[in-house]
Amino acid sequence: MTPRYEIRAQYDARTIVVYQAYSPAIADPCLRAGRFVPPFSFHRMTWIKPSFLWLMHRSNWARKSGQERILAVRITRSGWEEALSSAVLTTADPAAVAQAPVHVQWDPERSLRGAALNHYSIQVGVGRGLIRTLAEDWVVGLTDITAQARRAAAAKQSGRASQAQRLLPPERVYPVPPALAKRLGMDG
Repeated sequence: MTPRYEIRAQYDARTIVVYQAYSPAIADPCLRAGRFVPPFSFHRMTWIKPSFLWLMHRSNWARKSGQERILAVRITRSGWEEALSSAVLTTADPAAVAQAPVHVQWDPERSLRGAALNHYSIQVGVGRGLIRTLAEDWVVGLTDITAQARRAAAAKQSGRASQAQRLLPPERVYPVPPALAKRLGMDG
C-alpha cells in the first residue's frame, strides 16, 4: 500500500526534477536564457511540483490558459532540501504561514485519467525571499517537455493508456530524512 504522504519524483544523486506550467510569453525567454528571466516574476511566490501527473491535472495537460508550456526544472537536491527544511505546512497557524519563506501543501495525487488517488503529492511554494536563490543557485537546467505532455494526452484520449504511461517521466520515492519528514507532516 502506498503511504498517504510521500514524495515521488524524477531524481539522481545530485538533482531533482520539478515541474511548472507557464504561458509562452514566460517560458520562451526562460528557455532561450537557460534560466529564469523576466517576465518570470521574482516578486511573487512560485509553486514547484515533483509530480508530473499532478501538474498535468492542474494545467489540463498544457491546455489551460497561461499554462500552455510545461517546463521540467532540474534543481539541486541540496537546494530542494534547503527549501523543504524552511517550509511550513499551509495548514499551520496562519501567522506562521504568513512568515514562512516556503509553503508546503499536500494535494491528492492524480491518476493518468486525472482521478484523485488516496495518497498525496507535495506542492512547494517558494516565497519571494528565496526565488532568486532558486533561480540563480539551485536551478541547473530548464527543459520544455510540452510536446511530450501533449503526446501523452493524445494517447490517453485515444484509449492508448499504456502508450501514454510510457511517455510519463519516471518517478520514484524520494528519500526524505526523518526530521524533514516530520516537518512536512509525512509522519501522520
